[in-house]
Amino acid sequence: MELFLNIVLGGLLIGGIYSLVSMGLTLQYGVARVLNIAHGEFLMFGSFITFWLQQHRVDPLVTVLIVGLLLFIAGFIFYRTIFTSIRLRSPNPGVFESNSLLAAFGLYFIVQNIAVLIWGTTPRSYSYLAGSVSIGGALFNENRLVATAFAVAVGTAFYLFLARTRTGKAIRAAAQDATTAGLMGVNINYTLALCFGFGAAMAGIAGSLISICYPIFTTMGLQQTVIAIVVVTLGGLGSIPGSFIGGFILGVIGSAVTYWDAGLAVASYYIIFILLLLLRPKGIMGK
Repeated sequence: MELFLNIVLGGLLIGGIYSLVSMGLTLQYGVARVLNIAHGEFLMFGSFITFWLQQHRVDPLVTVLIVGLLLFIAGFIFYRTIFTSIRLRSPNPGVFESNSLLAAFGLYFIVQNIAVLIWGTTPRSYSYLAGSVSIGGALFNENRLVATAFAVAVGTAFYLFLARTRTGKAIRAAAQDATTAGLMGVNINYTLALCFGFGAAMAGIAGSLISICYPIFTTMGLQQTVIAIVVVTLGGLGSIPGSFIGGFILGVIGSAVTYWDAGLAVASYYIIFILLLLLRPKGIMGK
């Protein structure tokens, strides 16, 4: 029973953070149609901003709010200045997706190299809520429990925002059909930039929460992007609830594989991704 709890609850704890990262990518790719390869770099930057502020005695949970705001602004500006220009100049959506993917690759290298110049390649960490809590005989770090609770709270709040506000309705309309939504009065350029900004904010918040629990390093972003792509595919492209559920599922799978052989965890994510493309490309809640 203790082993079972370690695997399942441990997977759910990291799955909460996976869910938050993936919800952000769902907005950027499922709505704004940008397969943002640099998504993990926003997460990495968020984690290092949290680390830097923590060294200046700012509580990491306060830093989460600061990071979310900063990266929302950065993501909004990136879309308005780079991707909106590409979209307006593209003759069709397919060309826009291809060109935006190339631009995202460039953004990935630029952001990562800036981070390496600032912080180097040495892993960093700090101690925060280092105690442990026993659940059914299994021990879990307090910081992981707090990080997961915070991730679930942020994800739930954002889902309610999408479901119950006028701006959320505009985002959902743009996800279904951007052209028709524009004809109905939705400011598409602004709405898609909001999606990209919210996606960057959620990645940054997830990075802050990861820094509370694990060592961080400036080359961590690409692995997080891959995980987010797998979760988005698992949950269903464009489905916020699907990404939320998919993050927890992948967390449990990763936890089980890590128990048998930690080196196979990332490989298992790629296997799941390939199987999804072959067997159920629309995912759990995709249409």
